[in-house]
Amino acid sequence: MNTAAAPGTTASGGPSGGGLAVGLVAAGLICQEVGASVAVMLFPSVGPLGMVMLRLVFSAVILLIIARPALRGHSAQAWRSALMLGGVLALMNGLFYLALNELPLGVTVTIEVLGPLALAVITARSRGAWLWAGVALIGILALGGGGWDRLTVTGVLFALGAAASWAGYILASARVGRDFAKLDGLALAMAFGALLSLPFGIADAGAALLRIDLIALGAAVAVLSSTIPYTLELLALRRLAPAVFGILMSLGPATASLAGFLLLGQHMTVLEVSGIALVVIASAGAVWAGRERPRELRATQEPVA
Repeated sequence: MNTAAAPGTTASGGPSGGGLAVGLVAAGLICQEVGASVAVMLFPSVGPLGMVMLRLVFSAVILLIIARPALRGHSAQAWRSALMLGGVLALMNGLFYLALNELPLGVTVTIEVLGPLALAVITARSRGAWLWAGVALIGILALGGGGWDRLTVTGVLFALGAAASWAGYILASARVGRDFAKLDGLALAMAFGALLSLPFGIADAGAALLRIDLIALGAAVAVLSSTIPYTLELLALRRLAPAVFGILMSLGPATASLAGFLLLGQHMTVLEVSGIALVVIASAGAVWAGRERPRELRATQEPVA
């Protein structure tokens, strides 16, 4: 472990990098929801699990080329972290796309974000975090108000499973960020997740995997929905506490609703717009509350590299 100042602090202990971390999270969410919108358009051709496979396989190839991770020199704990993250990635993406196949984009992400929000509440160390989590929850419920009539039981169950997986992803990604240098851990985890998705994706997509146009679009979804967001989130988690990061994920329904409106023609009601405003305010408040984390808590997030 190096002796540099922990992420989120200057050498003297003052706050720094928080604004950058928030920008990383926001950029990742925008890319993710644009990619999800494109994925929805491909469901009739490759199916939800076929889309998951294309997304993870292309993301793994890209990250392995960029990171070129070493296979030797890692501890058993580091390998466990990478394998855990890979399994969570495969499960989270599979459940999310299965839910997205039955529910509108904004509603699906609204349910899914309950996982990070619950994590934020459970791990909160201050009353302020609980307050902003409550504001975010109100916003999420308001944001989903325009689409609850289109719910299905299986769709909701898939979305709730994705919510639990997303909370697990935040914790697993934070561990990988500590146990590996740069993007090595993420690249190895993505490769493992891609291997797990192969049999399900091939069975779901079938002969569609022979079409070059669909493969190219799948690669674009991979870059937008996995490669860019997961890389940005890994970097952000080196600068933010999991509780703060979890509340920032409340921005997901807002970006999803905007993407659904702009790309899929899914219109928003006044109630949904009000929900967007609330989750944005809650996210800003969470960052403000998180700026005063104890220095010993920050030190536990110091990366290995």
